[in-house]
Amino acid sequence: MTTQVQALGAPRDDLAAATLGIEPVPGRYRVLGFLDYFVLWADLGVGLLVLLAGTLLVPGLGFWAALAAIVVGTLVGNLLLGLAGTVGSDYGIPSMVTLRPSFGVRGSYLPSLVNAVQLIGWAAFEVIIMAHASERIAAPLLGTGSYPIWAVIWSGVVVLMALGGPLVVVRQWLEKAGIWIVLATATWIVLYVVTHYDVAAAVARPGDGSLTFAQAVDLVVAMPISWLPLVADYNRFARDSRSAFWGTFLGYAVANVSFYALGALLILVLPTNDLIGAILSVAFGAAGLVLLLGDETDNAFADIYSTAISVKNILPGWSTRWLVAGFGLIALGIALAVDLTQYQGFLFLVGSLFTPLFGVLFADYFVLRHRRYDVAALYDPDAGGHVRGINPIALLAWATGVAAYFAVINGAPWLGGTLPSLAASLAAYLVLRRLLA
Repeated sequence: MTTQVQALGAPRDDLAAATLGIEPVPGRYRVLGFLDYFVLWADLGVGLLVLLAGTLLVPGLGFWAALAAIVVGTLVGNLLLGLAGTVGSDYGIPSMVTLRPSFGVRGSYLPSLVNAVQLIGWAAFEVIIMAHASERIAAPLLGTGSYPIWAVIWSGVVVLMALGGPLVVVRQWLEKAGIWIVLATATWIVLYVVTHYDVAAAVARPGDGSLTFAQAVDLVVAMPISWLPLVADYNRFARDSRSAFWGTFLGYAVANVSFYALGALLILVLPTNDLIGAILSVAFGAAGLVLLLGDETDNAFADIYSTAISVKNILPGWSTRWLVAGFGLIALGIALAVDLTQYQGFLFLVGSLFTPLFGVLFADYFVLRHRRYDVAALYDPDAGGHVRGINPIALLAWATGVAAYFAVINGAPWLGGTLPSLAASLAAYLVLRRLLA
């Protein structure tokens, strides 16, 4: 077995780490540093899905207003992302376990279920995009109608990556190939666009006003926010929290800004509203799209792997590998049955649920506990003085934040819902703890 593993280029411990559940990561697996996390989160921050999200910002906003919204949304979202990762890297625990002290062991089951649903949704979206793009590339040879075949193929690739686990994916795929594929492809697309189209005229075009600046910020924040419930699943393998925070923050920031902006630019300068067609229309388009598809798999890998870890927060005795395989099949089934028509609404929904959820976590961990957890209590349903392992204060504060989000986007959309919902849940938790605890 050892010889086979070495032949594949993956250390035995890296593969063994894939079988870990929700227990604190042993020291021998806590091996990732700043560069590892920069590469991981830069890779997770790019891809066709992010390009597609960038197209939603224009022509509602002009390009420069959209770029400003991208920068603001990225800074806000990445700060939250880095902080959520810090809770995991401090103690080597996955995301849903970090919620146990505030929500209670059994109280964390509800966020775990919600997280599993949204992660499966993201994984299915990734498979849908990869399969549709592959169908377009292969159309001259296979004709139309090959989408189901490609969906099966890409789902299989993603499941195999998830079975390999985070350390294998980061150190054997992303650092050796994935990050270089992204850089080469994105650089080529940008160079081609700026040398073949009137970019100056396109970026000078005003927006049509169908999207407010605050709504655009919320749409951008939704992407890093969508990773909050799983960031600690990967940052728990960090050697130290400082390097993990800055690697995560900077890596995702560079990628998120670049690919949101690139998506907006492509739609503005190319004569089509079809993102896949836009990329295929440039020289090197098919080849570049193939390379982007190869890198897109890491996003779906993270979704599938973290779905399994989230469910293990509820069912810790279940096999991580069997859960990975099962959820890969579910994502494939969704990809074969739905399309992307509700994508923008899905992003807003993600922001509404997970921003206030982590407002509660931040209030509990950083303000009340001063970054101190009793690790043994994390796995004791009766610890913390909660009601049968559930803290109703946390659930109420979370609900308050969600209600605040929808109240703001419906009553004062110019304000944006993300920061008010975070502030509402954080404040509600602190106030309720003082009054009721």
